[in-house]
Amino acid sequence: MSLAYRANADFAKLNHPMRVPLSAEIHSRPFLQLQAPESLTHFALYLQQDQPSRQNHRSSQHQILAQLCMHYGVATPHPQARYFFHDFGRFRLKWECHTEFATYTFVEPGEPGLDCRASFDRMPLQHVPQEWLAGLNGKIIVAAHVLLCKGEAEDDSFAEGIRELFQGKSLVGSSAGGNAEVWTDFLIQPDGFSRFVVRDQRLREFQSGRLVGRLLEIETYRMMALLGLPQAEATQPDLNSIENELATLTATLVKEEGNEDQDLLNQITGLAARLEKISVNNSYRFAASQAYFNLVQSRIQELREVRIEGTPTLAEFMGRRLAPAMNTCVSVAQRQEALAQRIARSNDLLRTRVGIEQEQQNRRILQSLDARAAQQLRLQQAVEGLSVAAISYYTLGLVGYVGKAMKAGSVPVNPDLMTGIAVPLVIGAVWLGLRRLHHQLSGSKH
Repeated sequence: MSLAYRANADFAKLNHPMRVPLSAEIHSRPFLQLQAPESLTHFALYLQQDQPSRQNHRSSQHQILAQLCMHYGVATPHPQARYFFHDFGRFRLKWECHTEFATYTFVEPGEPGLDCRASFDRMPLQHVPQEWLAGLNGKIIVAAHVLLCKGEAEDDSFAEGIRELFQGKSLVGSSAGGNAEVWTDFLIQPDGFSRFVVRDQRLREFQSGRLVGRLLEIETYRMMALLGLPQAEATQPDLNSIENELATLTATLVKEEGNEDQDLLNQITGLAARLEKISVNNSYRFAASQAYFNLVQSRIQELREVRIEGTPTLAEFMGRRLAPAMNTCVSVAQRQEALAQRIARSNDLLRTRVGIEQEQQNRRILQSLDARAAQQLRLQQAVEGLSVAAISYYTLGLVGYVGKAMKAGSVPVNPDLMTGIAVPLVIGAVWLGLRRLHHQLSGSKH
């Protein structure tokens, strides 16, 4: 074994366990290597509504890819793989698995001398198995065709001729850094696909792949960002209902009737629970939509667009069409947060009022306890007086018995006189004894 090999092997042991995976992460999604003319068909499959678990989502996406690979007898990638590229002969396939969706990009070389105004009839879609496509029912969120072709830098008639490829009138186009032109209308055509035309004027090596990749990312992230709009629109009636109920409860709260506080507290708690459920259901979708929208804006900036006279740019189109939808999601999220704060303030106000009423009740209870304690004290003093009389009576009876016994024993004693003399002494002794006992008990309590 050479010293260099041994040194490399020893140094590899010093690496952090995540060094190699983290270093490979930035190289895990390379752009396609394209050379005009090329035609591309792009799919994005969204399975999140059927498979909420991220692990189940990736497993389901791998199963769909495995079915396609098995049709052509190609080995499937590792179950944990997030990127796959293979040349199937008639077409090339690039597959990427993201958090919520997976993309399939089919690439087929175009005919030499292909004009950018050629038809979209001949696309890589014709090589995709029909039974595999049928199995994607309800899963395709993005479907797009891209024509990449060569073009001259000076061609004023191209803008008029390109409109024939698009059914809509809202044609969008721009020059990407002055080296290529990008044309689309972001509409789903009758064949079910949106269309993009990229005219390579003087792109360098790898620039075509990066440019087409950014366009497909813009289309994919645009659709994923718009997933939050239906949820935001569906949430607004529920927020209106909660807001109206909260206004009614707040108006009731202003009244000075305290016998309905428990009912009001239950209703406010119910509103808070309903709003919390709505927020939990919307929080991920709204956050994801905002993240996708930021990616769309980032990819558009990377295009370094230059205006084509008389045609709106992609940035202008997204600013007029996509930004309002994202603002709707943001406004609904802010409205949820503001409504939650209003409910919390109403709840705190009601709890404060209930607390004040409880303090008043406690004060009245303490006052009644003080009155009872005073009554018990007076009753105790009366009982102590009766106790002195009773104890003295029985003690004098004992003194009388002692006098009679002494008289029977020939002792010259008058029992009645002895008892009469002992009355004040016994009463005084009993009273002093009870007072001393009372003070001792009071001192032990303190």
